Amino acid sequence: MFKVGDLAVYPAQGVGRIEAIETREISGQKQDYYIMKILENNMTIMIPVNNVESVGVRDIIDNEEVAKVYAIMKKRDIPADNQTWNRRYREYMDKIKTGSVYEVAEVLRDLYLLKVDKELSFGERKMLDTAQSLLLTELSIAKKTDENAIMSDIKAIFNLE
Repeated sequence: MFKVGDLAVYPAQGVGRIEAIETREISGQKQDYYIMKILENNMTIMIPVNNVESVGVRDIIDNEEVAKVYAIMKKRDIPADNQTWNRRYREYMDKIKTGSVYEVAEVLRDLYLLKVDKELSFGERKMLDTAQSLLLTELSIAKKTDENAIMSDIKAIFNLE
């Protein structure tokens, strides 16, 4: 599925580069692994080649899909969220863990909109930073631009400037 040098998205961690494909013996069983280095923090992850689907590793979206992500962030007719912050936090964390760029965009949008009405909890602020970071990296690669350009787009979407 992937080859050395390919960029891919690992759920909740972000974009990484496939550094190697190695065969390792673990618990007496030989298996092929992708060795992926996450761009954001240089963390190395070993992913069993035959588990890529179940883990949720996926290709980076293409440029056409960026517009869909922006459309999600621009959507404003969403129901008011009256849940407690910890229930909301769990729900958002579940969305981030899916690895779906669309779900991460929903989390970012919802947190930015919530921030207008009330102060975010520490956990929600951290989650907003995480969602933003995940989107910045993937969208900048998809649009072949730098993260500052994407951040400007996000600021414009949420009227932050």
